[in-house]
Amino acid sequence: MSGVSAVASPRVLVIGKAGQVAQALSRGAIKSALTYRFAGRTDVDLADPFSLRSGIERTNPQLVINGAAYTAVDKAETESTEAYAVNADGPRELAMICAERDIPLIHLSTDYVFDGTKRAPYLPSDPTNPINVYGASKLAGEKAVRDLAPKHVILRLAWVYSETGRNFVNTMLRLAKAGGELRVVDDQIGQPSYATDIAAAIDKIATRLMLSPEDNPWGTYHLTNSGETTWFGFAHEIFETGSRFGQPRPLIAPIGTDAYPTPARRPMYSVLDTAGTSERFDISMPDWRDALGRCMAVLGGPAFRFPRGASS
Repeated sequence: MSGVSAVASPRVLVIGKAGQVAQALSRGAIKSALTYRFAGRTDVDLADPFSLRSGIERTNPQLVINGAAYTAVDKAETESTEAYAVNADGPRELAMICAERDIPLIHLSTDYVFDGTKRAPYLPSDPTNPINVYGASKLAGEKAVRDLAPKHVILRLAWVYSETGRNFVNTMLRLAKAGGELRVVDDQIGQPSYATDIAAAIDKIATRLMLSPEDNPWGTYHLTNSGETTWFGFAHEIFETGSRFGQPRPLIAPIGTDAYPTPARRPMYSVLDTAGTSERFDISMPDWRDALGRCMAVLGGPAFRFPRGASS
């Protein structure tokens, strides 16, 4: 691919427009040097090879970001065919199309490709060993992209949330309003990651891939907010921050994973090492508490006051 000037406003196709990261990209697109087009399932269906190929031909992008996925972790245990169709077969077809047309591909993946036994932040090069169908299907998608698309950047995300959609923050706020004590798992450790911060970083990576093609760092990277906590710690911070603008602050009790059985096993520790991403792309991700404060500010409206130490 030849170099693309900033004046050309490179065209980027984002697959999976209903996803949290895609929606955050859409909100920030006006500030970008790139021209984004967002495709939903009716436009580009990962489970339909013809839809994928025709969508790429129709939009003629210079970069593709695949943000679509089958994300129902527990349902995937009994719907493995559907999970693999979207998370593995779709990315395989997409990678082949991008390779044929010499289009760089940014593919979003997950911390669930690891088994959670390491107890130190996972490096992108660490051995993978998913313990549920969702993680296995996402790993298969990673492998297809890695094998078939020479110009690829795979970004593993973790514990993503935003102001909209189904995520842990909105679930906790909904349960708080329903009343009663909440029991939240306190022995699974990870990194809450704000979709707005993830999107800003992806835009920076995409801009580099388009405007500096002579030094493209293809490969696999980790992208999360900094710091770590448990689901209980995350919930506690949500309620503490929310209480500052009138949200209920329920009683919460820490419990172990064995007290909250789910169809799909979860990694007990899935903290991702993001040093390589920071170094290669000059990206500094905010602490997860700062990110949560900014998300809650949006949810809380103009009456919200930032807690000490948070920034807008």
